[in-house]
Amino acid sequence: MHKRTRKRLLPAVVAGGALAVGAFTLLPSTALAGQSGPAPHQSATQADFEAAAAEYHVPVSVLLGVARQESGLQSHSGYSNNAGWGFMNLTDATPEMLRKGPSGITGDSELTSATKHPELHTLLTAAKLTGIPADDLRHNRRDNLRGGAALLASYQKQLTGQTSDNASDWAGAVAKYSQMPNERAAQSFVSDVFASIRSGVRQTTSDGQQVTVQADPSATPATGQLAELKLAKTDPNTPAECPKSMDCQFVQASSTGVQVSNRPANGIKITQIVLHTTEGSYDAAIRTFQGPNAAAAHYVMRSSDGAVTQMVSDKDVAFGDGNYDSNLHAIQIEHEGFSAFGAQWYTDVAYQQTAKLVKYLADRYDIPLDRQHILAHDNVPGGKTADLAGMHWDQGNEWDWTRFMKKIGAPFDDGTSGVGPVGSVVTIAPTFNKNLQTFTVCPADDPTGSTPVCTPKTVPASSLFVHQGPSEDSPLVLDANVHPTATSGTDDVSDWSTTVQAGQQFVVADQQGDWTAIWFDGQKGWISNPEGKNTIPTTGVKILTAAGTTTAPVYGTAFPDPSEVPAGWGPDAQNPLTAPNYGIPVGQAYVADQPPVNGQDFFPSRQGVVTGAKQYYTVQFNHRYVYVNAADVTVTTA
Repeated sequence: MHKRTRKRLLPAVVAGGALAVGAFTLLPSTALAGQSGPAPHQSATQADFEAAAAEYHVPVSVLLGVARQESGLQSHSGYSNNAGWGFMNLTDATPEMLRKGPSGITGDSELTSATKHPELHTLLTAAKLTGIPADDLRHNRRDNLRGGAALLASYQKQLTGQTSDNASDWAGAVAKYSQMPNERAAQSFVSDVFASIRSGVRQTTSDGQQVTVQADPSATPATGQLAELKLAKTDPNTPAECPKSMDCQFVQASSTGVQVSNRPANGIKITQIVLHTTEGSYDAAIRTFQGPNAAAAHYVMRSSDGAVTQMVSDKDVAFGDGNYDSNLHAIQIEHEGFSAFGAQWYTDVAYQQTAKLVKYLADRYDIPLDRQHILAHDNVPGGKTADLAGMHWDQGNEWDWTRFMKKIGAPFDDGTSGVGPVGSVVTIAPTFNKNLQTFTVCPADDPTGSTPVCTPKTVPASSLFVHQGPSEDSPLVLDANVHPTATSGTDDVSDWSTTVQAGQQFVVADQQGDWTAIWFDGQKGWISNPEGKNTIPTTGVKILTAAGTTTAPVYGTAFPDPSEVPAGWGPDAQNPLTAPNYGIPVGQAYVADQPPVNGQDFFPSRQGVVTGAKQYYTVQFNHRYVYVNAADVTVTTA
């Protein structure tokens, strides 16, 4: 969110535990309906779920559904701003934890306020209910499940006086377990849990074991129970532009961070959704965007429950991207958390609610659902050469792009991994939880102060390193604009210049053993790709090559030529990027997946829009996109 010249990603192990993401599958009602119980070779995790459910008289489908919704069945350690632990996300936000951990809360008054709410202390409540020591609830899987089951049972008894074998009777308890104070958000949580119950679940957990629950297609939540919880209601007259099922409010950002516009009615097409990280708490981001000189975003999302505050109307231009052309055409979503602790802050509910919001916005504004238009801030280039090196790197490597694009209904990974011949196109598609990459993280990369010395950290990642040759010993590819005095790039977690990201598309330049070369950053770069496991052959996209005998220029913006702007309006410059290697040399090829569009610019003092005659392709150039004038390239279809 805020200005930072370098930002590096800190893995989850710093915050208390390594994290692996287990993919889940919601099965059709018939898929598990015929099963009478778990498979003969029952996993230990399955046995723990069933034992905990039986001990506290909770239907195992309810217990597993809640666990999946709370944690994605990932064994978290001090998760999000509520400091959730284990599969059941038992919260333990003590002042000491907040002071030393990744919360970013430092002031004593803020600590006191943050720790007095009961929703931050469900672990302690579970310890009282079960007699299990708090440390065991944090670290022991079975005890963590027992604590969650005990909480669910206590909520059910408070609401109905007794437990029940019928999953449909547990809607109120499920809503209370979510600890979501808003009725709309709690209803969404209950709806998602019961979707799992109705369809059945078969999922591999973060400890590598499979859990299942048979489908209960008749399970319908008794949502009338939610009235007993006296949850806050969303104002039906709020101007917030969100799906009706979301907990969404509107708080106006400072006018210094906004340009009043009328997109898309005034002709400015909204073509991008850009994801950011706040580098601080949800409340702090909202306060910052209300203050002077703030580069606001349209939406801010809370990590723990996916609640959203919209701060800029979609029709208006927000300044969060650091590139005015991107700002002009983008809607921006800030996520609470720290890129240094990405996996601990990009929660399951944040993925779900972000997907819901992105699908809503993409449908409303006809935004293409691909990785050249659904972006992170680290995919946005500098608008001019001087800005290239200093652009931000959030969301970082621990945002699971494969998982997210599936959630928005635009999966790029269909399971058919491989690599085609030289000249063909591949989509980068490593398996997130198996793609362990080692990045160097230094104190300057961690705003929370939890990293005392530079340390290599190995984490699941959406990224692959790009080398100068076909071996791990080969130097990383060099962007001389980022490293003007070096001979190679770095494995610094902030060094976007040396990585490709899941969903991005490149042209195959060469192959050698387990290595695939791609045209990248005006160079030939090599990625590790044994048996093609990290890529998918791709067709139907556009391959761009230089049209003449010289390098085709690339741009960080797509503005009209100044001569096309009325006199006195003050046009923005439209100049090529002149950093070393920035261009499409003869013999190299790059990928665009949408038709070219006319350059545009906006002049707020006149509420005037100018659309130029030249058309520009959005092209995947390196870790970031660039623009290419359609007249400068020859286009073929992959």
